[in-house]
Amino acid sequence: MDAAMETKLRELIDRSEIWQVMQRYGRGLDRLDVELARSCYFDDAIEDHGDYVGAPDDFIAWANMTSETFIDYHHGLMNHSCELDGDNAYCETYYLFTGVARKAPHLLSMGRYIDHFQKRNGEWRIANRVALIEKNFELADASLWPTRSRADVPDLPVGTHDRSDVSYHRPPRPRTPPKR
Repeated sequence: MDAAMETKLRELIDRSEIWQVMQRYGRGLDRLDVELARSCYFDDAIEDHGDYVGAPDDFIAWANMTSETFIDYHHGLMNHSCELDGDNAYCETYYLFTGVARKAPHLLSMGRYIDHFQKRNGEWRIANRVALIEKNFELADASLWPTRSRADVPDLPVGTHDRSDVSYHRPPRPRTPPKR
C-alpha cells in the first residue's frame, strides 16, 4: 500500500473510532450505564455542560439525575465534523435531546458538542468538551396517534434505562410471533 493510501486509511479509522466514542456517550447516558459513559473520557478531562463544569465522573452522576426528572430521554447525534491533527482531533457534533417528563411540559434541547479528542496509548477519548446548549423548547403533551400500552399488548417490549434493556441482549430476543 502506498503512503497516501495508508494516510487516508488511518484517517478513516481515526474518524470511525471517534464517532464510536460519540455513540457510546449517547448510549451510556440514555441507558444510565456509568461505565459505558465513563469510557468516553480521559481521567483529566473537563466537561463544560450547562450548569455543570468539572470532571467526567461528577458530570455523569449529574447527568444521570435526569432520571429523576424524566421518565424517558434520548440523545440524538447528527452532523459531525472532525478535524484531525496528529493525536488530537477537534470535533463539532450537533445533538437533539428529548426528555419526557412525568407530566408536561416535556423538553426538547438542541445544541452542539465542541470536543477536543486525544489519542493516548492508541485510544481516542474526550480530553475536553464544551456543550453549547443553543435552545430549549417546552413541549405540550400531545401525540398524533395513541401510544400502545401494556394494557393493550401485555407482552409489549419496553425499554429500560439499565443493562436489562433489550439492546444489551446478545442476541436480541424477539417475542414469539402469534399463530395465524
